[in-house]
Amino acid sequence: ILLDKDGKRKHTRPTFSGQQIFALEKTFEQTKYLAGPERARLAYSLGMTESQVKVWFQNRRTKWRKKHAAEMATAKKKQDSETERLKGASENEEEDDDYNKPLDPNSDDEKITQLLKKHKPGGGGLLLHPSEGEASV
Repeated sequence: ILLDKDGKRKHTRPTFSGQQIFALEKTFEQTKYLAGPERARLAYSLGMTESQVKVWFQNRRTKWRKKHAAEMATAKKKQDSETERLKGASENEEEDDDYNKPLDPNSDDEKITQLLKKHKPGGGGLLLHPSEGEASV
């Protein structure tokens, strides 16, 4: 028994055996909250006080909530980045719609040139109006 400077009993942290922790964790997997009778039975079977079991469950729930919140935040970030990726892909598909539409014979050469440059680096080496004697590539 440890005493503080005034001669009062100093509170020490209990250490639980591996078997006790294993049983507590197994019980926690099944239920996050223990009612009085279950807590009393568990405490008795593990050689612990009800107060120790109660505090262990409180601390374990806190740890579980923090981990659960972190996992939820990670999942949300992943979902948000996937949404952004898909949004970007759909924007590119909308841009591709212009390229995939049949060309209007009355459209100007500048618009056709821009579309070709956008989808083929360097304009794709195509000549739109070959001069007499030039072969198109």
